[in-house]
Amino acid sequence: MQNSFQYDAGALLCLDKGGFQLKIIGVVTALKSEASCLVDKRFPLYQVVDIGDRTSLCLSSIGSSAARGAALKLCGQNINALVSFGVAAALDDKLIPGDLVLPEAIMMDGEVLPVDMEWRDRLHGIMSKHVTVTSGVLTSCEAPLTTRAQKLALGEATGACAADMESAAVAKVAADAGISFLAIRAIVDPLEFSPPEALMGAVYPDGSVDAIQLIKLVLNRSVSIVTLIHLALGMHVARYALTEVVQKTGLTFASDYMPYRDAELSESRSVNNE
Repeated sequence: MQNSFQYDAGALLCLDKGGFQLKIIGVVTALKSEASCLVDKRFPLYQVVDIGDRTSLCLSSIGSSAARGAALKLCGQNINALVSFGVAAALDDKLIPGDLVLPEAIMMDGEVLPVDMEWRDRLHGIMSKHVTVTSGVLTSCEAPLTTRAQKLALGEATGACAADMESAAVAKVAADAGISFLAIRAIVDPLEFSPPEALMGAVYPDGSVDAIQLIKLVLNRSVSIVTLIHLALGMHVARYALTEVVQKTGLTFASDYMPYRDAELSESRSVNNE
């Protein structure tokens, strides 16, 4: 049964003093480690939490279905923009952990989903001064990519530079609702290195780890200590890039940073006062 969603666009107006519409933002993250880059607190799974004056977050857990549900839940809060925030896997050998991916389009099953390019370009202009920023296409994957061959095949099939499991689902909800969408993703694992499939059995849906199961995997040599160190380092630099976005642009991700806006307002007021 196909879900239907109707959006009350009349409820979305939030204007600043100059009459410019401000974005009311809903953020979807899958992992607790991603959400903690936004605000240093514990988030309940699958509940909408206000984290800023005009920003709410829903921690979805891993996967496209969960992300879609979180995006729809946020839309029920009368937001007018959706953001997919978190980590991604590299499909291009030029990308390394910690690189920031601000895609110009999202691909899902051959469908190209739009990104708010004005917003995206504004954020790119700010963040490129602080971290390495990559453009291009971000594609969806239905399961974690655990081999180089899987990554290469997906990259060749889609032309994408990176992949994750949630952004396309969030972008689809935004497109159906007719609201802005932005993906902010940091590379966590490069083309040449992937989390082993065995490790997935020790990971909870929110990305936290079952310590007992992990110890078993290490003891039976299904996962090596070296692999865990590589993964930890990748997540560390990816989280650094995501935290930099928040520190440099705030919890509205530069959605309202318009250098020309004050000039327009001054010019308008000057004309009105003549």
